[in-house]
Amino acid sequence: MLVANHISWSDIHALNSLVPLRFIAKSEIKNWPIFGYLVSKANTLFIDRSKRQDAKRTIDIAYTSLQNGDNLCFFPEGTTTDGTEIKPFKSSLIQAAILAKSTIWPVAIHYPKPDGSINTKIAYAGETTLVESMHSMLLQKEPVIVLHFLTPISPSEYADMDRRSLTLHIESLIRKQLVR
Repeated sequence: MLVANHISWSDIHALNSLVPLRFIAKSEIKNWPIFGYLVSKANTLFIDRSKRQDAKRTIDIAYTSLQNGDNLCFFPEGTTTDGTEIKPFKSSLIQAAILAKSTIWPVAIHYPKPDGSINTKIAYAGETTLVESMHSMLLQKEPVIVLHFLTPISPSEYADMDRRSLTLHIESLIRKQLVR
């Protein structure tokens, strides 16, 4: 299971270009023009965050998916940011990895400018629309995404942690990488 911070729709494409992944996404994406169709065809697992009980259904499906050998990825912030911050991670979906005794691979994502500062124009966050975000991306001369694949966390390493402790640990690893 890959667990990453989330800045833009392009995070998904960058990660999937390196590792074949099944993503967990909010159910609203199913209704987006073009992207909704594409992500549905890519076997995305959708969670309805407006229904508390849907977390259990999603955890059960994610657990089965991991048991069947799928590589899952989710963004525990539950939203995107402009890259200048990380929102607190939500812990419920980590339970699937715990149940499946899956290795967890934290990934720290950032978009630097040539001078090393954060390229916030890449972000799909706040009031920015998908079309605006795509347009902004296309206007970039040479956009760069950096994916830091941190040290994987094995089931034996997190055996004594509950899902909240494990989530906080993953969040701290990603934060530490991005603060450098």
